[in-house]
Amino acid sequence: MYSKSNRILIGVVFIVCIVGGVMVFQSTYAKSTTNQSQTNSPNYPKNINGQTYGSSSDATSPETEPELISATGVDGTAGYVLKKDLDGELPKSPEEAIAIQNSRSPDGRDIPLFDVNGETVIGVFHVGG
Repeated sequence: MYSKSNRILIGVVFIVCIVGGVMVFQSTYAKSTTNQSQTNSPNYPKNINGQTYGSSSDATSPETEPELISATGVDGTAGYVLKKDLDGELPKSPEEAIAIQNSRSPDGRDIPLFDVNGETVIGVFHVGG
């Protein structure tokens, strides 16, 4: 049907296509994973005290959230809560996590709502419950 030289040529072309396809796929995959790991963090503005502020919905992860997170108080006042107040106490062990969970009120807790300066309390924000 095909001569020996034609079969060899077809085999070589086939192998070159397979190897080339694999190389293109790996290159494209490497570029896409590189871009994902270098996701830009939001560029939040800073207040007069040097604290970042803005919406946590702009953050790419909890680590990139601003120090002052925009929130609406129980009376409808717009302001900011401190990330550390919102996050609360972070456990260092599973046992400590259970203890913290058991000590929390089922009705939630109130934290201060600040002006953009991060110092002036302008209301109350309710967490949980």
